Amino acid sequence: MEQAKLTINDVEDALINLKQVTLEVTDVCNLRCKYCGYGDLYFGYDKRQDKYLSFDKVKTLIDWLVYIWKFFKTVSYMPTTTIGFYGGEPLMNIDLIKQTVEYVENLKINRNFLFAMTTNAVLLDKYMDYIAEKKFNTLISLDGNSEGQSYRVNHSGRNSFDTVYRNVKLLQQEHPEYFAEHVNFNAVLHNRNSVESTYSFIKNEFGKTPTMSELNNSNIRSDKIEEFNRTYRNKSESLYQSENYEKLAEDIFIGEPQTENLLLFLHQYSGNTFRDYNDLFIDKNELRYRPTGTCTPFGKKIFLTVNGKIIQCERIDHNFAVGNVENGKVNLDFDYIVNRFNAYLDKLSKQCKVCYRKKSCTQCMYYIPDIDNNKPVCHGFMNKTDFENYKSYCMSHLAKKPYLYKKLMTEILVE
Repeated sequence: MEQAKLTINDVEDALINLKQVTLEVTDVCNLRCKYCGYGDLYFGYDKRQDKYLSFDKVKTLIDWLVYIWKFFKTVSYMPTTTIGFYGGEPLMNIDLIKQTVEYVENLKINRNFLFAMTTNAVLLDKYMDYIAEKKFNTLISLDGNSEGQSYRVNHSGRNSFDTVYRNVKLLQQEHPEYFAEHVNFNAVLHNRNSVESTYSFIKNEFGKTPTMSELNNSNIRSDKIEEFNRTYRNKSESLYQSENYEKLAEDIFIGEPQTENLLLFLHQYSGNTFRDYNDLFIDKNELRYRPTGTCTPFGKKIFLTVNGKIIQCERIDHNFAVGNVENGKVNLDFDYIVNRFNAYLDKLSKQCKVCYRKKSCTQCMYYIPDIDNNKPVCHGFMNKTDFENYKSYCMSHLAKKPYLYKKLMTEILVE
């Protein structure tokens, strides 16, 4: 398989088919979570300065995208783009959210728009009627019961659980259909909760299966490593320690680490997955591949920070910004984006060429700590022995649960 470089056409295609615009509407938050990705444990983000994103910047970016969508009118179907609101706590800037929704709803363009938000739910009682009316896909951050939520404190150090629980229950009672269809939960695992306790609480109280995330283990400040290690909890270990492991693993399905690995393995190596009809006639061994598991710039989303920076994703270091919105103009140099991306790929190419997992790599190069050095080391690299162990691990899980093959291949779509 030959390696493929990023091209300007790839970036243009990604923008034409853009799936999500994520807006950091403010860096202000009414909570001070102990493990926050923008908190004391980490570096790699712009300093929090109690800023609010201006509607002018949002409008400038949307108008620029609309121009691209109209100019490159190459799709025959009605595409869908989600406008996501992110923070800080996005509800702290509800006026901008309302302005943006109204503006997008009045655009004259052949495109569907959905709205989404990640919220800590502290202000949910004030704005839930509006959120439900606009059918926001709402992701609520809740780490389980009161003990699990105890790292999510307000500025006085008080646990936010009582407020959040009351507001979420109110939303469930006042807008039951909306809640059932559009509300989900994400919990962060740490040393005060577990997969089992968190899952049980949210399932029993709200009838939802939460996604569960480990603490971000990149960009940890050197003086905070010991504190991070005390707080961190491994998802697999927490799950295996559950009294009802088998039942819990069945319920959370691809949230179970072994099943998630099996999913990726089957979709890459079974030879029975096809993205479209063209895949039926193409020898995939003849296709070129792009090293690393890094997304094509804007292949999934475009992220606008509160400071007007444009980044590929809200999950990566702000130093990887590729442009900005400033003085009523979007500054995005496609040549710069392509050249920088390919320069990083070149640094990793020697490792990628001999990596046995190169066809199914999940390593985002922006998470490689020394990517700006001359010889970065990819921690996702697999030699032949590593890959054989990985394959054996996946096949062993499938042998124990053969019904997973049909379920994973027919029910789950991997993008």
